[in-house]
Amino acid sequence: MDLNENEMAWAEMAVTSTILRRAWEMELGQVGVTVPQALVLTFVATSAEPVTPMKLSRLMHREPHTISALLTRMQAQGLIKKERNLERGNWVRVTLTKKGKEAYERQLGARRVRNITECLSKQELESLNRMNRKLRAKGIELLRDLLPSPFGDPLW
Repeated sequence: MDLNENEMAWAEMAVTSTILRRAWEMELGQVGVTVPQALVLTFVATSAEPVTPMKLSRLMHREPHTISALLTRMQAQGLIKKERNLERGNWVRVTLTKKGKEAYERQLGARRVRNITECLSKQELESLNRMNRKLRAKGIELLRDLLPSPFGDPLW
């Protein structure tokens, strides 16, 4: 059975994504963090407002229990602190420890993979960004159809 144009494009994207993810994992491994840890460190370090586990869940498009387990491991490693929000006692706020800030700085230095798009022209890069936004929106729509929230409100 032959693949149509859309299926071929999907296969190309899937292979490219796998290669780039593996390269990123290897690069971050050299500075002692994983991809999910790097994402948490970045979101917490760069957020203008307090970061909660639920906010991380939405930003990373991961289930809350997955983020909770990741944060528990990161806290055990001394990278983050989970603190009760004084204004809203049932909320937990995530902050970086000194060790977490150092890990964030180290992962910032690992940028070969993040800068892989330097091989694209400005026009190609703008086009890629437009296509990614369009595909991400369609993917989120598909997720909503496939995984409806038990609370009637989609997670993403």
